[in-house]
Amino acid sequence: MDKLDAPLVNDTGADLLRLDRQMCFALYSASLAMTKLYKPILAELGLTYPQYLLMLVLWERDAVTVSALKERLHLDYGTLTPLIKRLEKRQLLSRTRSPEDERQVLIHLTDQGRELKVQAQPVPTQVAEVSGCSATEMAELKQQLDALRQRLHRHLEPST
Repeated sequence: MDKLDAPLVNDTGADLLRLDRQMCFALYSASLAMTKLYKPILAELGLTYPQYLLMLVLWERDAVTVSALKERLHLDYGTLTPLIKRLEKRQLLSRTRSPEDERQVLIHLTDQGRELKVQAQPVPTQVAEVSGCSATEMAELKQQLDALRQRLHRHLEPST
């Protein structure tokens, strides 16, 4: 067994502090690489990566509250509001007050926003091809990352 494959409990503190042993760095650097991969693909659609994520949510379900977008994308209002404003300026979405609760703002796709979905159809396939992962590998990795994110969020949520 390679030293890097050895259980963490047998490691000294110094070994645990090696950069190549850090899960956080593996996630961070993989995220950077993924974002760089998406950049030229999404540039053809005129979207940034965060804008693409917001559009994905709206393509799944139109007329979403800002608070639901915040929850779904794990973004704060300070990050989400400028994204919404930029996409609204491009006429890909619009904002209206909820008829049931005027305090809530609903985000709607425009016709242009719905048309962009058709242009975006090849994006997941392009990314999958570049990753070199099989569909099964990608599904398993995504499932593991989702589970990790849920555990981390549970830890970060204040106890009630």
